[in-house]
Amino acid sequence: MRGAVTMHRNDATKQFHSGDDRLAELIDESPAVDLPTPDTDVPMVSRSVRLPLETYERVRAAADARGIGVTTLMRQWIEAGLADLDDSTTVSLADVRRALASLAHPTAA
Repeated sequence: MRGAVTMHRNDATKQFHSGDDRLAELIDESPAVDLPTPDTDVPMVSRSVRLPLETYERVRAAADARGIGVTTLMRQWIEAGLADLDDSTTVSLADVRRALASLAHPTAA
């Protein structure tokens, strides 16, 4: 195997725009890299959100209590809020069953 070849970023950009084949050769000669498998088939966008420390600690505690990550919980809350805005709110099947059961067996007044 040949020694590793490196190229400065600016040189690579110039070669790319000029159509120089050396960049393609450099890529072809590079060893394959194992990239992490995404945890979703849906393309995701990463955004930075500034939160007061106290708010973040509350979100982290809520996520820990549910056994999920902070970003997962934030995504769930955002999706629920958006669903509420357009009246497409989703509810759990258990909540639907409880509501239907209470209608079928009303409590005595």
